[in-house]
Amino acid sequence: MNSELQYFFELVFSGITKGSIYALIALGYTMVYGIIELINFAHGEIYMIGAFTGLIVAGLLGIFGFPLLGVLAIAVICAIIWCAAYGYTIEKVAYRPLRNAPRLSPLISAIGMSIFLQNYVQLAQTSDFLPFPQLIPDFEFLDSIAYIVSSTDVVIIVLSAVVMTALHCFIKYTNMGKAMRATAQNRKMAMLLGIDADSIISVTFVIGSALAAIGGVLIASRMGSIDAYIGFLAGMKAFTAAVLGGIGSIPGAMFGGLVLGCCENLAAGYISSDYADVFAFLILVLILTFRPSGIFGRAPVQKV
Repeated sequence: MNSELQYFFELVFSGITKGSIYALIALGYTMVYGIIELINFAHGEIYMIGAFTGLIVAGLLGIFGFPLLGVLAIAVICAIIWCAAYGYTIEKVAYRPLRNAPRLSPLISAIGMSIFLQNYVQLAQTSDFLPFPQLIPDFEFLDSIAYIVSSTDVVIIVLSAVVMTALHCFIKYTNMGKAMRATAQNRKMAMLLGIDADSIISVTFVIGSALAAIGGVLIASRMGSIDAYIGFLAGMKAFTAAVLGGIGSIPGAMFGGLVLGCCENLAAGYISSDYADVFAFLILVLILTFRPSGIFGRAPVQKV
């Protein structure tokens, strides 16, 4: 294969891998915003806690000689449970008491919770980078294309696609999903029809936190190291992906994450990797300037 074409495919597959993680985190942002119109800025820290949970579980299981894929599966499950509990608690403590407060109050609470979780993890763990074990083994059937896409990339892309498809089916076909959509469209009317809006909001936080936990473990295994600050930048980029696709739109969050990951990688590969983060946020500025509602979002209807 031509070296230039090989380099292009490397960037694309790496971008899709990165974009899949952005999409998993962005789904948490867009689901919460779709129901209560709140940007949960502590969501990136849930992703970070998921990575640390995976590290602790992987370290314990590694002592007993568990196979790598078994360690990965158990680490992901434990991270999902732990982060779901964090998401539920954060909604109860930081957001529910401010449900009827001015719009700025829950936003400040979200930022405060983000800073609190960062410092909490630093005190409980460390502020230094910690090595994260490689939990995904090399697959022999990928040897012929290993120079383009790694086994880690394949697992992340496939698992992310399965999770996002399952979420789409859950939202579209289950009674809980229908209740979530009804609450997102009109919370007061949903409550009049007998839907427990508070429970629906809690479930939304739990699901979003679980998705972030999956992303945290997967990307930590790919990157090989974590620290208490990885959630901030990943959270900002996932928020960019959610805005790019249309905040409040689940398909938009998926698409926005993939587009952002590919654009960021291609720009870094062909222009300069030193400005990879700049390209991501430049996309956010352009989207907010020329299409504030995002690719799949709908412009708000002005009521007379």
